[in-house]
Amino acid sequence: MLAKVGQPAPTFKLPSTKGATSAKDLGKPISLSDYKGKWLIFFFYPLDFTFVCPTEILALSDRLAEITPLGAEVLGASTDSVHSHFAWINTPLEKNGIAGLKFPLVADFTKETARAYGVLNEETGAAQRGLFIIDPDGVLKYATVTDNNVGRSVEETLRVLQALQTGGLCPAEWTPGKELLKVG
Repeated sequence: MLAKVGQPAPTFKLPSTKGATSAKDLGKPISLSDYKGKWLIFFFYPLDFTFVCPTEILALSDRLAEITPLGAEVLGASTDSVHSHFAWINTPLEKNGIAGLKFPLVADFTKETARAYGVLNEETGAAQRGLFIIDPDGVLKYATVTDNNVGRSVEETLRVLQALQTGGLCPAEWTPGKELLKVG
């Protein structure tokens, strides 16, 4: 199944960094079904220990206090191993790490999930930058994929999440508090 907006999001069950304090408790599986009843911001990034990736991952982490009150959670994924993720989240910021990350990362080492979401670069085996918003019923509501050299905007992600949550018609440049479109 390939991800399509308006359709059920492709399911997954992937090893994660969730709750891991050492390599021995690493790899607790996370499934899409774990987020039933919540909004999910699910994003892919190319590789651990790169340059643009930590800027956007940490930007999302820094804004998590604004995301969770909206009934949403954040989950990051790449095709790196869960061991690479664990090393990266335990590397200090000044050494290009993401220590202090406030949400889990999952390892799509088999690349099946990246392929299902349409973000796998088949030539390199790495994921492209893809961001997906999945509603509490598991339906994919928003998808965007960018070139690897362009980080995503947390502000825009929050705006889109809140727009989707209105259930109404949101005009261009809509922001929370602005009027929704009225038809008829």
